[in-house]
Amino acid sequence: MNVEEEVERLKEEIKRLGKAQDDGSYTVTFGVLFNDDQCANIFEALVGTLRAAKKRKVLKFEGELLLQGVHDNVEVILLPEPAAVAKA
Repeated sequence: MNVEEEVERLKEEIKRLGKAQDDGSYTVTFGVLFNDDQCANIFEALVGTLRAAKKRKVLKFEGELLLQGVHDNVEVILLPEPAAVAKA
C-alpha cells in the first residue's frame, strides 16, 4: 500500500472510530486508534501514516510525533473535506 492509499484508509478508520462534529470533522483520540485491532492489522506504521496525513493537511493533532501511552489522550482531528467546487 502506498502513502496515499494509507492516508485514505486512515480517513475511513477515523470516521469509523471517531465522533462526527458539527463542522464536518471527526475526532478520535490517538489511544483509540492505536489500540484498535482493525487499525493494527491495516497499518504497519500508524504513527508514520498519521504524520503523512498531517503533512497533507488531511488531519491535525498537537505535536509532531505521537507515542503510545504518553499521547493516548491526544485528539486526532480529521478535517472536513473541502466542498466540491461548483462549475459555472
